[in-house]
Amino acid sequence: PAGGPGAMAQAGVLLTKEPAPQAVPASDLPVKVYEMALNTGPDSSSGLATAGFRTAKYLPAEWYQSNNDLYHKASTSCEQGERGRAEAKELAERAAATAQRAQRDSTASLGLRLRDIHFWKAELQKEIEELDAETGLLAAQKLRLERALDATEVPYAIATDNLQCRERRQPPDLVSDEVERELLKEAELIRNIQELLKRTLMQAGNQMRLNRDHKEICEMDWSDKIETYNIDDKCERYSNQSTNIQFHPSSVKFEESASTPETWAKFSHDNIYRAEREKLASINLRALIDNILHDVSEDLRMQCAAVNEAFAKRCEELDDAKHKLEHHLKKILKEIGAQEANIAALKQAIKDEEAPMKVAQTRLYDRSFRPNVELCRDEAQFRLTGEVEELTESIESLKKKLLESEQSLRNLEDTRMNLEKEIAVKTNSIFIDRQKCMAHRTLYPVVLKLAGYQ
Repeated sequence: PAGGPGAMAQAGVLLTKEPAPQAVPASDLPVKVYEMALNTGPDSSSGLATAGFRTAKYLPAEWYQSNNDLYHKASTSCEQGERGRAEAKELAERAAATAQRAQRDSTASLGLRLRDIHFWKAELQKEIEELDAETGLLAAQKLRLERALDATEVPYAIATDNLQCRERRQPPDLVSDEVERELLKEAELIRNIQELLKRTLMQAGNQMRLNRDHKEICEMDWSDKIETYNIDDKCERYSNQSTNIQFHPSSVKFEESASTPETWAKFSHDNIYRAEREKLASINLRALIDNILHDVSEDLRMQCAAVNEAFAKRCEELDDAKHKLEHHLKKILKEIGAQEANIAALKQAIKDEEAPMKVAQTRLYDRSFRPNVELCRDEAQFRLTGEVEELTESIESLKKKLLESEQSLRNLEDTRMNLEKEIAVKTNSIFIDRQKCMAHRTLYPVVLKLAGYQ
C-alpha cells in the first residue's frame, strides 16, 4: 500500500533535524485508501503465466506521485509546527506580559487604596483625639458647674439666716426695709441661679454623652480602617516569589453587601462630619458655661455688695437713731432731776407757807376774843384777813403747781422708759444686723469659688 513502511522511511530521510518532542501523545493516522486503475490497456498481458506478477503492482507514475504526496505532507506538517510554535511562544510571552501588567496595575491600585485608607484613618484619628480633648475640657467645665452649684449653698444659707435673724427684731424696728428687700432679692437670685446651673449641668452631661458616642463611632471606623490597612498592606507586598500564596477560586465573586468607593468614603465623611458637629456644639456649650459662670459670679457679688451696702446704711440709721435717743434720754434724765428738785422745792414752799398762815390765823383767832366794842373791824383786822386770803391763794397755787410738776415728772418718767425701751430695741436691731447678719456675711464665698474654680 501507499502508506507502507517504505514511504515512512523515505520521508524520514528528508528531515534535517529531529522533530521536537510533543506534549500531546502521538496516535496513528487513518490509512488512506487509493482506488487504482486496473491494467486493461492494449499493452496488458493476459497471459496466465504472468498473471500473479501483474495484479498487485503500481505504475511508476503512481509511485512517484505517492512519494511527492508524502514530501508535500511532511513540508506542510513542518510549516504548521513552526507556525504553531511561534504562536505558542508569542501567546506565552503575551500572557506573561499581561499577567505582569495586571499584577503591576493591581499593586498600584492597592497602593492608591492604602493612601486613601491612610488619609481617612488619619482624619478619623485626628477627630478622635480632638473630640476626646474637647470632652475633657467639657468635663472640666462641668466640674466648674458642680463646684459653682455647691458654692451657692453658702450664700443661700447666709441670706435665709439673715432673714430669719431679722425676724427677731422688736417693734417698731420690725420693718420691711431696704435690707429685707435686698435679702429677698438675693435669695430669689440664688434660687434662679441654682436652677440655671442644674439645667446647664444636665445639658453638659448630655453633650458629653453625645461626644463619647460619636467618638466611639469614629473609633470603630478607625479600628476597621487599621485592620483594612494591614490587610491591603499585606496584599500589596505579595509577589510571585511569595511563599504564602495559593489558589482561592471562590474569592473572585463579589459580595452583595460590599460598599462602593463612594459609599465607603461617604461613611467616614459622615462620621467625621457628625463628630465635628458635636465638637462645635461642645465648644459653644463651653463658651456658654464660661459666660454663665462669669455672669452668675458677678450677679451674686453685685447683689452681695448691694445687701452689704443696705446693711451698712441701715446700721448707720440705727446708730444715728440710737444716739439721738440717748441724747434725748440724757435730757430727759436731766429734766427729771430738775423736776424732782422743783417738786421738792414746791413742797418746801408749801410747808414754808404753813407758819405765816398759822400766825395770821392765830392773830385773827385771838382778836376775835376782844370784848364789846373793842371787837372792831379795824385796818389791822382787814389786813390780817387779806393776809390769810393771800396765803391761802398762794398755797393753792403752789399745790396746783406741785400737781402739775408731779404729772410732768410722771410724763418724764414714762418718756424715759419709752426712750430706754427704744434704745434697747435699737441696740437689739444693731446687734442683729451688725453682729449677727453682717458678721455672717463675711463668710460669703469669693468670686473664684462662685465661678467654680475652687
